[in-house]
Amino acid sequence: MMNVRELREALSTIPDAPTVSFTAAIEDGIEQAAAYLASDAAIAAITQESYWPKWDGPWWQMVLLWELGEAARLPQRAARAMVDGLNALPVHLFPIRESDWPGGVERARGASCHCALGSMDQVLTACGIEVDKELPWVLPWYLRYQMSDGGLNCDETAYLVTDECASSMVATVPIFEAMLRRGPSAWLDRGAAFLVERALYLGSPTRHNADERGAAVVWPASMFPRFYLYDVLRGASALVRWAELARLPLPVQALAILEKLPRDPVMRVARTVPAMGTWRDHAGTWQREQSTGTFPLLAAVSELGEPSARLTAEWQRTRRAVIALIDANLVTD
Repeated sequence: MMNVRELREALSTIPDAPTVSFTAAIEDGIEQAAAYLASDAAIAAITQESYWPKWDGPWWQMVLLWELGEAARLPQRAARAMVDGLNALPVHLFPIRESDWPGGVERARGASCHCALGSMDQVLTACGIEVDKELPWVLPWYLRYQMSDGGLNCDETAYLVTDECASSMVATVPIFEAMLRRGPSAWLDRGAAFLVERALYLGSPTRHNADERGAAVVWPASMFPRFYLYDVLRGASALVRWAELARLPLPVQALAILEKLPRDPVMRVARTVPAMGTWRDHAGTWQREQSTGTFPLLAAVSELGEPSARLTAEWQRTRRAVIALIDANLVTD
């Protein structure tokens, strides 16, 4: 069992990182993504369907620009179109039961989910959109679907389980991040307790969400881009931001996994987003398919083993923040 002194010592031995700059390919990809999102074609795509096909449509490109810290490059007309697209969804809740679906709604495209909404909340906020004013149904959504252990799950059937709490790291962390800007709250305290209970790296102990234990094997490997997916650094960054905001102590064992991260001050891409299914419009008919879509910026930032400017900055910021929390007696044995 690691103690506070040992954790501080381990993190203190990691030197500050040299500046990691974007490669020429990433700079070109940023330019191309920004130009696309400013185009009539992108606005038309968002107007037709705000989310799908996420892999090479506007949604992923907006999220990736934000992940890179380049939300300022996001055109305001794209942000405004996304607000309108989300408001145009026929269902402004997370349907769990049949009765939650109005008649005639196409279920694959009629509502959002937790990880999608928490991510786009952060993107739009970075674009200067007052999300709680422009999308007034979003915050009530967050409050409504937090589970008893502080987590959430994008599998609607998890909410129907009565003998265990089958929450999900992937579904929880984007909304936890989005809630941080709203200030201290009981919601955040419960979410932090969830991350502490999972020690940032443990999959669900439940039967219903048993698959997450298999997924958790790769969580210590930092990934970029993340989009909605989870790694230990992402969870640690969010949990540490909560501790700074709430000024409440963290048990050292909730952060001990950080000692297992690479000692190199420069964080490299160790994992990328795997291919996932998507819905795509084929001559007016939306069909489910395995995505083969990509775009130049996604390809440029997904080189395995390459230094990542954003991951390095996040690792250094989180490492220093944990040391500061220890020195303020906000990490306990």
